[in-house]
Amino acid sequence: MISIETASDMEEFGARVARCLTTGDVVCLTGELGAGKTTFTRGLGRELKVRGTVTSPTFVVARTHSRDDGVPFVHIDAYRLQSSAELEDLDIDWENVISVVEWGHGMLDSIVDDWLEIVIDRSHSADVETRTVSLHAFGPRGYELVDALGRNEPS
Repeated sequence: MISIETASDMEEFGARVARCLTTGDVVCLTGELGAGKTTFTRGLGRELKVRGTVTSPTFVVARTHSRDDGVPFVHIDAYRLQSSAELEDLDIDWENVISVVEWGHGMLDSIVDDWLEIVIDRSHSADVETRTVSLHAFGPRGYELVDALGRNEPS
């Protein structure tokens, strides 16, 4: 479990995850509205040096950002999707992009073999609102990412 106290800490965590990613990697973000999924993704996108501003693709469902290295970054908001079939209908070339799927819990099983799920829980105590982040691996690459992030714990 990782404790995150500010929006800038969440962006930095996204950047830290980005440093572990490579072509074909999929990150699934799970958490209630306002948990910090898009803030995380903004930090990830900044570290990946994407072109354009990373914003929530809620109304367009998926937004593709180009990058200098030629590997696109795809940011998906599956909130309005009803099933994995609708996610699959987006026709994402999963093996040749780096992707983040917000609200994708339970939708990736039939689409990709490996992914990292990041669950963000909000907790309120006194005047402090912190996030607790847990990492969940699916498939061999998911386990590699959890292991890499565990070795790279912030001090």
